[in-house]
Amino acid sequence: MVQAVHRAVQILRELASGGPRLGVTELADRLGVAKPTVHALLRTLEIEGLVAQDRDSSKYHLGPNLVHLGNTYLDTHKLRTRSLTWADGLANRTREAVWVGVLNGDQVLIVHHAFRPEGAVQILEVGASIPWNTCALGKAIVASSPTALRERLLDGELAVLTGASVNTRKELERHLEEVLSTGYAIEDQESAIGDAGIASPVFDRSGEVAGAIGIVGPVERLLGESTRQELAVAVRETARILSRDLGAPRRAAYSPDRD
Repeated sequence: MVQAVHRAVQILRELASGGPRLGVTELADRLGVAKPTVHALLRTLEIEGLVAQDRDSSKYHLGPNLVHLGNTYLDTHKLRTRSLTWADGLANRTREAVWVGVLNGDQVLIVHHAFRPEGAVQILEVGASIPWNTCALGKAIVASSPTALRERLLDGELAVLTGASVNTRKELERHLEEVLSTGYAIEDQESAIGDAGIASPVFDRSGEVAGAIGIVGPVERLLGESTRQELAVAVRETARILSRDLGAPRRAAYSPDRD
């Protein structure tokens, strides 16, 4: 590990999570390093446009070039680029918003968001991160992941966002087994009260899970007795088609090898 690079990354993470602006002294205390070292790193990051300094307070915040880097990541992400057409098709078929997500640590990163057709004003969720155990996308991905990764996530900290969040290993294991049995995962107000999700895993050409695609919306629309099964079938079929578009073996899209 290159220490200077590691510390620079720590600075970016602190600025991303520690508030809109932080000073040299605050960052030095958080990183446990000398102020001159932090100042030198900040100056380098500022030259590269990764951080910027507020003129009034002299404190630092994230810089504009991070947006460019993030957009480049999205533009070159294979699952995202291949999912654009299929996500739009699923949104039109179900009349619901569609999310495409990938696992990033113990979070699901939303890499694409197709708006609900003819809906009210909607907020673009691309770039949002959600604890894996609180969303259908996360459960769909983890259920289809190798055993070692699944065990590590089940043994890790399980987030609680609402009173309905599932944060016990036994119950989560039951949810994951249901995903393998049905081909889709359900989220019932586990990330936000009133919201639900239905998602299915997507596989790449190696047969490994690449992410998940799913719909999100009000619980009464998604999980109502008259609509739930129809919506789940649409999600599962779209995930299979997307998997085939990514070159996944036919068997992977139906019965993934988790080990």
